[in-house]
Amino acid sequence: MTGADPILHRQVMRVLRTRRDWLYLICRTFAALMALLAIAAPVLTLHDPNATDLGAALTGPSPAHLLGADAAGRDTLSRLVASAGTSLLGPIAVVVFSTVAGVLVGVTAGWLGGWPDTLLSRAAELLLAFPALLVAIIFVALYGTGVTAPVIALSLAYLPYVSRLARNLTLSERRRPYLAAYRVQGFSGLTICLRHLIPNIAPVVLAQSSVNFGYALLDLSALAYLGLGVPPLTPTWGSMINDGQSALLQGHPLSALLPCAAIVLTVVAFNVVAEHWADQVSRRPA
Repeated sequence: MTGADPILHRQVMRVLRTRRDWLYLICRTFAALMALLAIAAPVLTLHDPNATDLGAALTGPSPAHLLGADAAGRDTLSRLVASAGTSLLGPIAVVVFSTVAGVLVGVTAGWLGGWPDTLLSRAAELLLAFPALLVAIIFVALYGTGVTAPVIALSLAYLPYVSRLARNLTLSERRRPYLAAYRVQGFSGLTICLRHLIPNIAPVVLAQSSVNFGYALLDLSALAYLGLGVPPLTPTWGSMINDGQSALLQGHPLSALLPCAAIVLTVVAFNVVAEHWADQVSRRPA
């Protein structure tokens, strides 16, 4: 290898790191803006998202409707903003429930070992055998439309991914000297897990949960597209895509493509942020 090769390699790696940092910064900013939009959606909507104006049906962008109107004459921008709350709060609930329950199950299995580990691990593998979307559809069929049933179903479907990760991390942490030192000092297993073990594995688990957020958003949007999971008059990005299909075929794509773009960009943003977190955690000294 010539002397110039290492210099060129360092320059290329520096450029790649710079681009990754800029991408992470953009995605983190976009994710924060979407979270803010979900919280402030009722204040930011310019029109009633369900108000119809047949005279403005399928019109393009105008001062009255900045992003045009759909086939029912509803303002596309207002529906897009109003949908942010219902489209994002559901995945957040799925991530919170699946993460909390998954960490409890995984840490318990990894810490106790023996038959509790075997029992909990087999139960997690059983849940993994069922696709998340199928579980959600079954819950909706059993308990009716609404946000609660799909959120519970997807929480159960994503729980095994978190619990398996938490279990493996717990088994790895148990071999570290600091935990043995706490046990020698007389600390109970519950105290050690709550004060020391769980905080140490939390960054990796949160990175996985951020990835799960994107999958949950896609699954809930698919349910809304199928007309399941949310009341008919509740605007969501998935239901907007369904409503905009006919307009798309008639040459008016905004009412369908804009919610598609919102879903794709949000999923990509959260996945990039999660990947960056996981990369930072992997570089931490052991």
